[in-house]
Amino acid sequence: MKALVLTPATRDVSVRELPVPEPSNGEVLIRVHAVALNPVDANYVAHPLAEQEQRVIGTDFAGVVTAVGPDLGSSSDLRAKVGARVAGFHQGACSTNDRPGAFAEYITAPYDLLWAVPDGMTLEAASTVSMCGLTAAQGVFTRLGFPCPFDDQTAPSVDSSTSDVINVLIYSASSSLGLYAAQTVQLAARSFGCKIRLIGTASPSKHEFLRQEPYRYDVLIDYHDPNWVEKVKEATEGKGIDRAVDCISEGETVYKVHDTLNENGKLAVFRGPKGGQYDPTRLRIKPIYGSVWEGLGHEIGYNGITIPANPEARVFATKFFNFLSTAATDGKVKLEPNPVRLMPGGLERIVPDGFALLGSGMLLERSTSRSEDYMRPISGEKLVYRIVDEGK
Repeated sequence: MKALVLTPATRDVSVRELPVPEPSNGEVLIRVHAVALNPVDANYVAHPLAEQEQRVIGTDFAGVVTAVGPDLGSSSDLRAKVGARVAGFHQGACSTNDRPGAFAEYITAPYDLLWAVPDGMTLEAASTVSMCGLTAAQGVFTRLGFPCPFDDQTAPSVDSSTSDVINVLIYSASSSLGLYAAQTVQLAARSFGCKIRLIGTASPSKHEFLRQEPYRYDVLIDYHDPNWVEKVKEATEGKGIDRAVDCISEGETVYKVHDTLNENGKLAVFRGPKGGQYDPTRLRIKPIYGSVWEGLGHEIGYNGITIPANPEARVFATKFFNFLSTAATDGKVKLEPNPVRLMPGGLERIVPDGFALLGSGMLLERSTSRSEDYMRPISGEKLVYRIVDEGK
């Protein structure tokens, strides 16, 4: 099979021929049809964490099960059956310990960390959901304490019985993560009757889109406005933000989002102080940070620290993917996929085109001088590469 392989010592990435992997107990073999790009994919190629001679890169994927592990032959779970359409995510080269990558023609994965893709959803669209969707769910339910409709073990700190409006801010609302964060907040509100005022910051060109289902923002503010912090506070009728999600989590964004919080507010961030280049000691309310990789259930060497295996995070991840999988039987999509920008060229063009668009530094510093339409700046969509046409 072909796979996109990083040589960390030289930072070289190339398409190489590798053996097709074999599924172990609890795993399935997947023919990958589509992969979606995330900023970490590009960042940890330009600035490798990996210490091995070679690593298959990539996180988000969707495809079709072609074989199952020795212990799954009699499983009744849809995701453990040959022919099942599934999606999930790997860690790729985003660690020091050797973790599987998704940018290959075939991959293996634990079946319970996959979700069954409904017939009405393309695999290209499904490839955009898994990592950012779980990241949003961890932030909104586990860290910010919204009541969770698929995990009654997650202790909520948001009181859904109160008559008070909960002021929620999502910074960078049109980002991939922002689109899922809004949906998870609305899911909590709909499932438990929480009264929320959803406030987002985004470019004005995205405001009309974000007012619609399934995001349904109440207030949208241009984050280029130098007074956006004050305008957010005004939108809360002077009460300040109760719960905030900073989808960029870099330097000034952390400081400014923090300044919108009231004295009991909470802030979820998705980059630690080192990667996000902010100083928590400057903040009266400490940002709540966690890694989506914890959901994979393994010890992880990451950015100079060792994140221990977290069984509770893995259980939460399996419940999340079980929840998404119910769409395959009841026909009701739980999280709408990001809008897709289908990029040309397959595996061979991920680095020269996709990574060029994503950049390898801070998200707010992205730029490209390319003139092709598919190389326009990213806004409110996910870059997706088709590895093979569905049906093949």
